[in-house]
Amino acid sequence: MAGRIRDDDIALVRERTRIDEVISQYVTLRPAGAGSLKGLCPFHDEKSPSFNVRPQIGYAHCFGCGVGGDAIWFIQEIEGLSFVEAMERLAARAGIQLRYADGAAPDRRQPGTRARLIEAHKAAAEFYAEQLHTSPDAGQGRSFLAERGFDREAAEQFGVGFAPRGPLALLSHLRARGFSDEELNTAGLVASGARGHYDRFRGRLVWPIRELSGDVVGFGARRLFEDDRIEAKYLNTPETPIYHKSQLLYGVDLARREIARRSQAVVVEGYTDVMACHLAGVPTAVATCGTAFGEDHARVLRRLLLDHEQFRGEVIFTFDGDEAGQRAAMRAFEGDQQFVSQTYVAVEQSGLDPCDLRLKHGDAAVRDLVARRVPLYRFVLGNILTRYDLDRADGRVDALRATAPLVGSVRDKAKVGAYARELAGMLGMEIEEVRAEVRRAMNASANGGAGQPGRGSAPVRAAEVSQPARVPATPLPDPADPRLWVERELFKLVIQSPTLVGPEFDALDDDDFTHPAYAALRQSVAAAGGAGTSAGGDAWVSAVGDRTPDDGLRSLVTALAVEPLRAAGGPDARYADSLLARVRELSVSRLIADVKSRLQRTNPVDQTDAYNKMFGELVALEQHRRALRERAVGGLA
Repeated sequence: MAGRIRDDDIALVRERTRIDEVISQYVTLRPAGAGSLKGLCPFHDEKSPSFNVRPQIGYAHCFGCGVGGDAIWFIQEIEGLSFVEAMERLAARAGIQLRYADGAAPDRRQPGTRARLIEAHKAAAEFYAEQLHTSPDAGQGRSFLAERGFDREAAEQFGVGFAPRGPLALLSHLRARGFSDEELNTAGLVASGARGHYDRFRGRLVWPIRELSGDVVGFGARRLFEDDRIEAKYLNTPETPIYHKSQLLYGVDLARREIARRSQAVVVEGYTDVMACHLAGVPTAVATCGTAFGEDHARVLRRLLLDHEQFRGEVIFTFDGDEAGQRAAMRAFEGDQQFVSQTYVAVEQSGLDPCDLRLKHGDAAVRDLVARRVPLYRFVLGNILTRYDLDRADGRVDALRATAPLVGSVRDKAKVGAYARELAGMLGMEIEEVRAEVRRAMNASANGGAGQPGRGSAPVRAAEVSQPARVPATPLPDPADPRLWVERELFKLVIQSPTLVGPEFDALDDDDFTHPAYAALRQSVAAAGGAGTSAGGDAWVSAVGDRTPDDGLRSLVTALAVEPLRAAGGPDARYADSLLARVRELSVSRLIADVKSRLQRTNPVDQTDAYNKMFGELVALEQHRRALRERAVGGLA
């Protein structure tokens, strides 16, 4: 096959790629015991982390949605790449030069492919960055940055560039680099009209918008010149195969490590605000890209924060103090249910945004703005109360009715009482009166408020509804079923440490397992060459997975590869021997039950020979079971 990567190079990439380092670019991982790591799954929305990673095995598996695989699988899924594209990315990361079976790499110049669109954006970002310092027209852009306290080093740190005023500057440059007009149009870098294709961004300061991986997928552009025919102050890349504004946060590639380390994310409103925060010592700042903060943005931050009940961080929104800022705060409060982390608001009373605040009062003022954050609920309540005359009795009652539903909707119900007391103080009303109104609001919401905006579970996406769930051909075992724990534990050893079970496992039959999935998996292990022939590792897991007959069993393989073993201090030969003995003991017990049943149906007088033969068989099986039990108890005690 043309372009097929050589098998030994695939094995080398797997060997030199640490799956935890790859996944931690997208998901914050925390230790979960027994060498495992855990985080929030990037492939479905969840409140508690169920995405497990086993670096020793080189595999990951989500026990929530059932997906899993190695580092190559993860990059394919998270970035939407083909196998070859994922291999090339990981090979470049590991410093490996791939070789192809026919001596030639596959064609990467097909328009519309993700790799091609990424290449075009990388070339465009380099072109814009160079133009900022060389183009005669870029003086206005350099002045814009300088007036806001950003020097050349800052511009280079954030990749800021300048789009020349001519309609064909970028187009001509990228044509010379071998890109076609059609693929540049698909990428959103150029637009088309009656006279053909032309640059989408012209005479503007541009900021590259990157994914978590660091790849440029779009741009944000600010108006500089009065004669710009497009009056909008900011333009963004349109929706493309690689640019989805509802899922992108500007600066997240620079902030992701600090967000994970500090368990804090600061959401600002503009590109220059992100720059100002990072330069002032708030490296957790990010901004949306031409759209309001929404559910998909929240999911990105939750994965980086490892936002769950046992490990809470904080999300800090910065809003202007004007009416638009207050509306933004209300939208953020409506989406507050998406976070387990505490949400805050940082508002500068003078109305300055972080960029202007840094310019006027220095870096310390920006850090102080974030430090003086207030809980989001308190900010929202305060804004609502300003609409009412609290000096009048009817005004206080109306204000209570307006704010009680917000207090009752606070996610952490243990805090509702404290918030009600605080609201009573703000209103100047008796605490019992406020508590009664909050209870009424909570009851009304429980009885008919399932559709309250921003509250309750997140809506199901259309893609999740239109695609029917695949039912595996083989039913999967319940991992919590106590009757199956020995079989499951043995298969975890087979997948994770095959050398410990070796040929003795290979001697087992399908009948030694009670669940059809484990019987089928035994066949997959045999088809992969048997546990006695493997030294383990990700290649072994892949070999077993490749020989499983359906998606359900493949999911079981990845689950077993990452699920921690019960052995205290790690498994050893004694523990493996005990599991093997216990599985055999249970199998012999089933044979004993079968022989006893036949004995009960046999007449010892009329069928003496048969009866005596079965009785002798029963005695031998009982002796064998006792010996196996002694073996099993020794290592599982």
